[in-house]
Amino acid sequence: MIKVAIVGASGYTGVELLRLLLNHPQVEITCVTSRQYAGRPISAVFPSLMGRNSLIFDPVDVDLVAARAELVFTALPHKAAMEIVPDLLRAGCRVVDLSADYRLRDAATYEQWYEPHTSVELLSEAVYGLPELYRSQIKGARLVANPGCYPTSVALALAPLIEQNKVVLSSLIIDSKSGTSGAGRSAKVGSLFCEVNEGFAAYGVASHRHTPEIEQTLTVLAGQPVAVSFTPHLLPVNRGILSTCYATLKAPVSTEELVALYRQRYADEPFVRIHPAGELPNVAYVRGSNFCNIGLVSDPRTGRVIVVSVIDNLLKGASSQAVQNMNLMAALEETCGLGDLPLFP
Repeated sequence: MIKVAIVGASGYTGVELLRLLLNHPQVEITCVTSRQYAGRPISAVFPSLMGRNSLIFDPVDVDLVAARAELVFTALPHKAAMEIVPDLLRAGCRVVDLSADYRLRDAATYEQWYEPHTSVELLSEAVYGLPELYRSQIKGARLVANPGCYPTSVALALAPLIEQNKVVLSSLIIDSKSGTSGAGRSAKVGSLFCEVNEGFAAYGVASHRHTPEIEQTLTVLAGQPVAVSFTPHLLPVNRGILSTCYATLKAPVSTEELVALYRQRYADEPFVRIHPAGELPNVAYVRGSNFCNIGLVSDPRTGRVIVVSVIDNLLKGASSQAVQNMNLMAALEETCGLGDLPLFP
């Protein structure tokens, strides 16, 4: 059994990690921390977990965490993660970090979009935790930077086209929509029920912090710099991300040919599902699961391809992908503890 800890377990990604790991056959949760709820039982904060455990939230203490766990999930906001991750690594723990602190390889880029970085020396070591692209590196890593939710949906949607040099790189436009849980559990006016219900709005236009992460991943795939136009929107639903990606084709290719290309690329990927030609995914098809569903259309009139991908932002976009990474790091079956099919309706 792997002894694991969750640092910052009182948010939405934290409770999803708890739910998944409590059902994981190879994991023992030995420590959970929360500054806000220290000393309180997990079930008092998350009644959905009532009767499944007797864990109490501990304060954030590196020595305590390291003494109890060999692998640590840090489910903290950016900046808060980099304050604790170096100490956890020095204490001998392996870390899956769900913040943005170690996703960007260039410190100057991170500081342009976030703030000064206090552990720059770890950026070159951290492995970007998208298994479908970096599986072999994840297996030997001691620090994995779990991807953001939007970048996960975009990278999986566009990887086959970029790898096979099918599209004009300067033409990429990404239009994404997310459920309100993407804003986190803390109270914010913009995510109040009356602000979100029966509404639909863009935000972070040309300025969203996931933009450099998307561009970094696509740049590595292309072997040359890639810039994108990325516009996120807030959906009046609890969870789910739908990304619609537009690109100009270098040569005419039919929808059926592109579907075959995607099926070949993802044939051995347990969590990527490709819709048949003529069908497109819905966020309802992946809710509560680690799946990414992808559908696409080739438009001969405009010479463009439109790729639609959907994930659960709290799962493949965060917590279940973190568990997938843990499985790889611990030499377990990659699908272990992640076999649940999506909830529907």
